[in-house]
Amino acid sequence: MKKNHRKMLKAASVLAAAMALPMGAQAQASNEFLVGAMAPVTGAGAPYGGNMLQAMEIAAKEVNDAGGMAGRTLRLVSEDSQTQPQAAVLAAKKLIEINKVQAILGTWASGVSLAVLPLTDAANIIEMNVSGAPAISEIDKKDLVWRFQATNDRFGRAFAAIAEKNGYKRPATMAFNNASGRGNTDGFIKAWEAKGGKVLANVVYEPNRTSYRSELQQVLATNPDVIVMGSYLPDTTIILREWYQSGADNAWIIPGWAANPKLVEALGAEATNGIISVDTVSNTDADSYKDLSDRYRKATNTELADNVYAAMTYDMVISLALAAHKAGPDATSQQISDQIRSVSNPDGEKVYSYATGKKLLDEGKEIDYEGASSRLNFDEYGDSNPDFGVYVIKEGKFERVDTISLDK
Repeated sequence: MKKNHRKMLKAASVLAAAMALPMGAQAQASNEFLVGAMAPVTGAGAPYGGNMLQAMEIAAKEVNDAGGMAGRTLRLVSEDSQTQPQAAVLAAKKLIEINKVQAILGTWASGVSLAVLPLTDAANIIEMNVSGAPAISEIDKKDLVWRFQATNDRFGRAFAAIAEKNGYKRPATMAFNNASGRGNTDGFIKAWEAKGGKVLANVVYEPNRTSYRSELQQVLATNPDVIVMGSYLPDTTIILREWYQSGADNAWIIPGWAANPKLVEALGAEATNGIISVDTVSNTDADSYKDLSDRYRKATNTELADNVYAAMTYDMVISLALAAHKAGPDATSQQISDQIRSVSNPDGEKVYSYATGKKLLDEGKEIDYEGASSRLNFDEYGDSNPDFGVYVIKEGKFERVDTISLDK
């Protein structure tokens, strides 16, 4: 009895000592590399967020099944950004201050990423996002921020290329009043005017309105042949419903996160017929995409092609893990971040999985991870360079009609 009692006291003292350690020290003691997964499970990003998180979990399992990274296992700690900057700040503070994560991955919407970046910057940890605002590149002074989505400026350039290909001459723009919305249309205007064109109207509207009739009429009064949007699904739904009721006859170019199947479901096939939807497209010819596609389908009962952000968040985990393995067991977040280009950009041997990349790194070879979402050739700002898919809605279905590739 006394022996058992001594064992219980010893166990209790060990547990108390462990609990007295800071969370970060506990993580190190258990050889865990903690990563914050901040997908938009609720809010405007909800159609994508749940499966973005699933893709990260698939990637984490892949890493751990291959023996982890430099002697450490990878563990995700999930928080919902709610697609709201205020909620995202609270979630990021918890991940940084309580969970002691070394990276935050998966922020969706530029307003969310811009709100979180000052916190990750102050904590000197890695931030990976799928947000487009050009300001994200400009405020990253430590090379700790990595963008897996195209910038809004690049979206704007793609919109201009599409408008020119379709022979439009009199464009106008409408933008949600935040960094992402304005970034899309500002990028379009800059590219269009560089071609010698003129934009008839540039209307910026406020969020959370029940009607945008006055803003729409302001644009329609200029008689545009196409309206280019920088918008989200809820406001786009209202604007297009009011446009359809007005009987106006013009084309639309809309980002894919706003012109998606949910829009057709809300408005019907007739009201959405002919709309051009533009989004970045995954690296579908790569073995990494093909392999992920099967695992993703089994995990979510949906197709990877329906959620480009899921491929991006998968690539975040794999890129981070390869960089962490190359950096070594005691590497800081900065030292890990310094290796991201070296495992993702040419001229190393192309690899399409974590296990293959890890094996080659252990052999002292250079690698070039080709992602499921894109080739992941990060520029000096930490921005990737995905291609754009051009879709036309026909009878309620999305038909891919073109692919736009932009030079760096």
